[in-house]
Amino acid sequence: MKYRRLTKEQLEEMHQEFINFLAAQTITVDEWNDIKKNKPQVAEDEIDVFSDLVWEGVLSKVTYLENISATEMHLFHLGEKEMRLIAVRVHQPGVNLTTKEGFAWFKNNFLTDAVEMMVAAKAYTEDRNKDKFELIEKGAVITKGELFTYFDEILPN
Repeated sequence: MKYRRLTKEQLEEMHQEFINFLAAQTITVDEWNDIKKNKPQVAEDEIDVFSDLVWEGVLSKVTYLENISATEMHLFHLGEKEMRLIAVRVHQPGVNLTTKEGFAWFKNNFLTDAVEMMVAAKAYTEDRNKDKFELIEKGAVITKGELFTYFDEILPN
C-alpha cells in the first residue's frame, strides 16, 4: 500500500465510488459478498487498492495545506515543482493560535517581535504526492490557501 487505508467513515462516504470501482473490475455484488466471506485477504487488498486510488486523486489536486498548533503555523503552497512554506512562531506566553482569542491576538500582533516568521521553499522528492501525504499524516489539513495567500502578499520574498 502506498498511502494508508481510508477510515471506515471515509469508506462509507465513498460507498458509491467503491461500487463503481468494483464494477470497473466486473465484480458484482454477489461476487463481492463471496470474496468478503471466503477470501477476506483479497477483499482487504481491494480496499487497499481503492484507498490508494482515492488518495492519488485527492493529493494530485491539493494546492494548500495548513498545520496550526498552539504556538506555530505552517502554511504550505504546493506548486508544480516545489513546495513553499510560510512558518509562524508565537513567542507570547499564553497565546494559543488554535483558539479564537489567540488567533485574534495574532492578527493584531503578527508584525511585532512576539511573532517570528520565516519563508522557505523545498523541491519535492521523486514522489510529489507522497510528500503531500506525509504532511497530512503529520497533521496538516487541506485548505483553500487564504492564510498562505494573505501572508505571501505582505511578506518579502
